[in-house]
Amino acid sequence: MAVIISDEFLDASQLTPTEFLQEIALHLFQSGRLTLGYAAKMAEMDCDAFQDLLKARKIALYHYDVDDFEVDLKSLRELGRL
Repeated sequence: MAVIISDEFLDASQLTPTEFLQEIALHLFQSGRLTLGYAAKMAEMDCDAFQDLLKARKIALYHYDVDDFEVDLKSLRELGRL
């Protein structure tokens, strides 16, 4: 599927087509809708360059929440490390 973005939206955003794609890819990655690989591909960047962009924007590469922490604590207890 191809998506056409009109020049009107590009002009209003004051972004180049490449920058526009990067913004969309960043948003979809940050919201968990795209993996790192797909977001980098959408942004027309290799994974390392996209990771650098994430770092520059202070967007976490990994999402680690309380549930993940609790699972890790449980595993550490079961292994006798806590």
